[in-house]
Amino acid sequence: MVNFGTKTVSRFAVPFFFITSGYFFALKTASRDPTSYLITRITGLTSLYLFGLVLAGATFFVGGLSTATLAGQPPRDSAVGILIDYLDPVELLYYGTSVSEILWFLPALLFALIFVYLAAVIGKPSYVLPVALCFHFVGLLGSTYTMFVDVPFEIRDALFFGFFYTSLGYTIRKRGWEPSGEKTRLLFGLVVLFVVLQFVEFYVLGYPLRGEAFGSYVYAPSYGISTALLSAALFLFFLSQPTLFATTPLPEWGTYAVGIYVTHPTVFAILRALRETLESVGYPIDSMVVWHLVTTPATIVGALAVYLLAHKLKLIEIGGSHLPGKPWLENRGSN
Repeated sequence: MVNFGTKTVSRFAVPFFFITSGYFFALKTASRDPTSYLITRITGLTSLYLFGLVLAGATFFVGGLSTATLAGQPPRDSAVGILIDYLDPVELLYYGTSVSEILWFLPALLFALIFVYLAAVIGKPSYVLPVALCFHFVGLLGSTYTMFVDVPFEIRDALFFGFFYTSLGYTIRKRGWEPSGEKTRLLFGLVVLFVVLQFVEFYVLGYPLRGEAFGSYVYAPSYGISTALLSAALFLFFLSQPTLFATTPLPEWGTYAVGIYVTHPTVFAILRALRETLESVGYPIDSMVVWHLVTTPATIVGALAVYLLAHKLKLIEIGGSHLPGKPWLENRGSN
């Protein structure tokens, strides 16, 4: 039940990131060439994605090879099979799931920004949100509301997910929907309301409609109708209070947020391997509440440590290029 609760509440995180990216795309291109800004964003997202691929790829490759070897499979055949999976062009370049499914949001955001950009340059920015909403409706049918129709293709991608939330942020800025401080209390009430609504939506979809008892398993859908409402209300709430938390350490911590996300698949994989190892020797750690309470903070702290270490080794530069090895090469060239 606790896991269901935390997974339900946290569903706003990635949509919020897409909304923010779309908002700043509109803000940054209001008085400058959108093409140059798009190229800047593509460069940054690509370097982040490559950093995540290198880090997760090395970890998962070693883990997959070890598992296959212990199972008696030839190491060479296993290595070739893993590499073939990694290099699947569609999964690698568009869906972002060939190495780690967690990295999917980077290519999704990249292509979503391209879709929004195309709508802007052809002079149809007012159409971008309605069109994106239609695609997102299909995405919800294919991921959460599967009882109505069978969508025979992957929908957690740029077109059916990222496009909608990115265009939502873009439209909020483009149409001047920023609320005043007088709307803060109303927006906060809507945030609370939509949190409750998301619990109700996911509870009904996950348990009564499936004939399952609440808590019998963890129902964790990707996103729902209430996710869009919650994410939009939360974003508008923060827009109404632009100086909120400005005097706290949170803005500085935000510098590490994307880096933690990109590095956390590796740390999570290590923790999962530790859990499986302990389970295999008869230590039932997965059934202990303390393990579930510790896993998330341990993943965040571990991911931050890996991110800082990569920066110290000049593999990447926090606040700069995340192209693996570029800072080290530039520093060596200057010497």
